[in-house]
Parts: sequence; structure tokens; C-alpha cells
Amino acid sequence: MSNGNTPSRRGFLAGAGGLLTSGLWLSAAEADTPILPDDPLFASWTHQTLEADVVVAGGGLAGVCAAIAAARGGARVVLIQDRSRLGGNGSSEIRMHVLGASALKGNPLWRETGIIEELKLTEAALNPQRSFEMWDMVLYDKVVSEPNITLLLDTAVVGAAVEGGRVVRVTAASALLEERHTVSAGFFLDCTGDASLAALAGARYMRGREGRAEYGESLAPETADQKTMGNSLLFMARRHDRPMPYTPPAWARKFTEEDFKHRRIRSWEYGYWWIEWGGELDTIKDNRRIRHELLRILTGVWDHIKNSGKHPESERWALEWVGMIPGKRESRRILGGHVMVQRELEEAVAYPDRVSYGGWPMDDHPPGGMDDRDLPPCVQIGLKKPYSIPLRSLCSADLPNLLMAGRNISVSHVALTSTRVMATCAAMGQAAGAAAAFCAAEKCLPRDVAADPARMARFHQCLLREDQSLVGVVNADPADLARGARATASGQAPGCPPEAVLDGVNRDIGDGSAHQWRAEMGGEGAWLCLEWGKKQTLRQVQFTFDTGLHRKLFLSGEDGTLTGQVRGPQPETVRDYVLEVKDGGKWREIARNTGNFLRLVRHGFETPVKTRTLRLRVLATNGDPHARVFEMRCY
Repeated sequence: MSNGNTPSRRGFLAGAGGLLTSGLWLSAAEADTPILPDDPLFASWTHQTLEADVVVAGGGLAGVCAAIAAARGGARVVLIQDRSRLGGNGSSEIRMHVLGASALKGNPLWRETGIIEELKLTEAALNPQRSFEMWDMVLYDKVVSEPNITLLLDTAVVGAAVEGGRVVRVTAASALLEERHTVSAGFFLDCTGDASLAALAGARYMRGREGRAEYGESLAPETADQKTMGNSLLFMARRHDRPMPYTPPAWARKFTEEDFKHRRIRSWEYGYWWIEWGGELDTIKDNRRIRHELLRILTGVWDHIKNSGKHPESERWALEWVGMIPGKRESRRILGGHVMVQRELEEAVAYPDRVSYGGWPMDDHPPGGMDDRDLPPCVQIGLKKPYSIPLRSLCSADLPNLLMAGRNISVSHVALTSTRVMATCAAMGQAAGAAAAFCAAEKCLPRDVAADPARMARFHQCLLREDQSLVGVVNADPADLARGARATASGQAPGCPPEAVLDGVNRDIGDGSAHQWRAEMGGEGAWLCLEWGKKQTLRQVQFTFDTGLHRKLFLSGEDGTLTGQVRGPQPETVRDYVLEVKDGGKWREIARNTGNFLRLVRHGFETPVKTRTLRLRVLATNGDPHARVFEMRCY
């Protein structure tokens, strides 16, 4: 454990449901825990046995990105999701904003890249109507279109077997389909948010808030407790052409203006994140009670808006949708090889094994939620720059082939208040999935990668090749043939020369350099050329285009949050282009793309292309007067 964060075993009790009175370490029993025994009750259920390289439990954005990353890394993946939809808190069932490091103030805006950027760009281009169900469809399409992924929806992991100190298989069950699965794999990823797989497998986990002295965190409470941030329930409303009365249910709460002195009631269309409650209970086991109380609060808030006389402009508004699944901020956190703490976020520690980053404020919410009406609904401590997330915090300290991503990673409560947001979880999901595939290929463990600088350097290059941004790590991939080329172009904007596509940085990082080639689009477009001293054999060419990372980009039902966003293809992005090589003094087309809106685009060639000269000819952008390219790679 680096940086002094060695997990304390003070008060740790082994065994099923182990819980101590003074501290935060808990454990479930290490055992094969079949929840569905050979009982006549289940005799008619279908039983299937599956084998994979990687099992991902949980289909929120962390799990989706983990599964896609592992599959694209060559691993056979089984993704198990207990709902009928993917996306977790961001899905149409809950509808939270997918936010992350773009909350950092100033320039540049640290919007996450990689798979979550691909998902957001796709949604923005295909869903200008802002339908959350269409966002669900984007996620579903991306997952089922990966040939290496087997998706099990409406299915929960209900058992885990541990042999020789490693997870070897899980039991998954679907009451809806009356089927169960036994799934064996070499690596397992817990992306459930609640650390459900880790608990079943017997891994240690944390819950609640550490005391201030535990990690020297000024933002922690004086003494440790089992309290967490609460859950939220959203609603959506629509304006009609006539008055729309509202009669609350008899069990709705009653509120006065005094209840909202710290909570702003403004636009009606997208509910309020501060409709929050349940942090003084167990957000897993008391979920049913928490949901009902949140419905009491939600209907009471809407009753106040409609019927108190304080908001007459709401007369023509009516509820359009009410969430029935609480959005969860916090439950269990799996103990990893390193526990991230407040100081490391504030100082942006550059861990040697960094694999992802975050930047959301440390954003803590009072456990009582709406019951704590005299407290602000949150306290946000902004960060000055992006912080890194180490691989060790994504690896269980107890089970070496168990990784995790999402709000259940190895962090203190204070650090969790930042790392828990979905875009950050998605980026760490990509890192964890890629790590599982990397380890499966190299026949090693994630902890081996984290401890070996040479392996870590290779893994860093794998992440960068998949557009996973890493703070302070640049492209040094020895397999990238473009690094040995000379770049020329039809022209260049000031400070944006063609050789910028070879400088190893594929985004604005706030160092005064644009790190991109940029040129005005003439009547015939613009071109960028790579030249080598001798012929190269090319099997793949990839581009990183500009997708307006200086803007925020996320789906929302709240009109005000869309200010400055572009709902559609981002205008800076190259839309139409031709890729050409020079043969015998003449240009020959080898690839063409029209209607592009993605940042990372690849072209593979079944028959390798041999050439000394490669040219990208940009024919059109999505609206910007300049052609813009951050990076060009060749393999």
C-alpha cells in the first residue's frame, strides 16, 4: 500500500456478515454460495454452464465500459445485469446526469474520452430529441454489437465460488426467465455498485464514514459511523395548454417554505437531485423502505409546487414520469491494494499505476437528506486539477483475480464523494476491463501489472491506444509506425502544425499547446500527409478527431443544463474524408468515411497496404471551418 494508506484490520471480524461495532471493515463468508440448490422448486428452471475469460457483474456505465473494453481487448466476456436495461443511474429507469471531471473549472475542460466519449457522441448524434429510452438503446446496441460479449439481462449474480484464494465461478439467476447459469472465468469484475459479487465471494469491504483520524481527512466526521449519503428519486414534468390540477396521495409528505430554505425550487421539467433520503439506513437492505419514503417526499414536493400557492406559474405543468428506482450514491466499498483518500485527490498524486482520472468536486451529502432541512443538501469542495486513479484501487486486496469499477472501488468515504459520479466510473470501468483482458493475455494478475514498471508501461500504451486519457502519460507505443514518419499538410492554423499529430498527446491539456493539426477547409478541403523514408506495411490506421472536449456533453431532461451543449454531431469533428496512398506517383484510395461523428476512428486492412506515403484528405466537417486532427497512428 503506497502513500501510507495501509488498510487497518482494527475491529475486523471474519465470517458471514462480519461487522464490528467500532469500525468499517466487513466481510462475507468465503464459500461457494449457491442460492439455488437442487430443490424441486427449481426443477423446471433451465440451467446453463458458460465459460469466459472475464465476467462482469453489473450493467451500469462502469460495467458497460468494462465489458466493451475487455471484449475489444480480445477477451470472451459475460456481462450480467439484474435489470432489463443497461446504464444504471444513467438509464431511463433513474435518469441521473452522466457527469465527471468536466466539472473542473477553467480551461481545458477535462471531459472523459475513450468508450464513455464514444457512447456520449453516439447518443448526441442519434438522439436530438433527448429521449432517455434512446440512450438505453445506444448502450444496448454497443454491447450486443460486440461479438465477444454474452449479455445476460434480467439476471443477478447470486453466488460465488472461491478456490485456492481466487474466484473461479459465479451463479447467476433470473426468476423472470426461470433460468440459472454457472459461469466460470479467469477474471471477475464487480461493477454492481453495491459490491455484491465481492461480498458473496468473501472479500473485505468498507461501509460508512471513516473517522477524521483514520486517514487524516479534514472533511471526515470526528468519529466513524455507518452512515452514508442517501438515495435520490427524480421526476419529469411537462407544460400543457390548460391548467393541470394535482391531487397528492394521502400518504404524501406535507412541506412548508421553511423546508426549502437550502433547496432551490426552480424549473419543473427535471425534478431535483436533493429529493434525497436514506443515508441513516442500509441503502441495500432497506431499499424498499427508502423508495417509499422518497415517493412520499417527491409527491409532497410536487404537491407544494402545485397547491401551496407559492408557485402559481406551475399551473399548466403536470407530472410526466416518476422514478421508481432510487438513484444510489453510496453503499459498500471493496478493500483494494490501495485506499484513495482526501489528500491524494487534492494533491493529484501521480501514481505510477494510474489508469484513469477524476475531477468532480468532493461532494458530500448529509445522510438525513430531506430530514436535515437545516443543513445544505450538499457541501462541494472543488478541485484544481484532475486526479489520477491507481490500478491498485481497482483490485481486491483479498482475491487477486477480482477487479472492481464504479462507486464500490477502494476509496475512503471522503474520496468517494468525488469518484462516485458516472463518467468517472465509466472511465475506471474501461481501465478495469482493459486490465482484465491484458492480464488474461499475459497470464498474470492485475497486482503484478501494478507492481511491475515494465508491464505497467505496456499497459499504459494499451490504454492510450483505446483513447483512455491518462494524466501525464503520452503515446510512446513502439508499434506505432506513425511515430517514425514526417508530417506535412495543405496548410495550418497558427500554433497547429501537422507534426502536432505525432507529439503523443491527443487532447488539450492546458499547457499552451493545441496538440492538434488544424487547417482551413478550402474549396477541395484540406489534407494531412505522413511520409516515411522507406515503405511501411500498414494493417491499421487510426485517427483521433476533435469532438469539442471544451464543452460539456451529457443527456438531460433539464433545459437549463443544455446551455452551450451541441445536441448532434459536434461541429469540430471531421465528417467526410478519404484515406489514400501514393503508388507510382498517383494517389490510390484505400478507405473512405462519410457521416462520421466519433473521436476515435479506425480502418483495418485485410490485405496489408505497403506504402511510403499516406494521406488523409478531409472533405467536410460537421460545421467547423477548419479540419482538425489530434492524432494519427499506423500499425
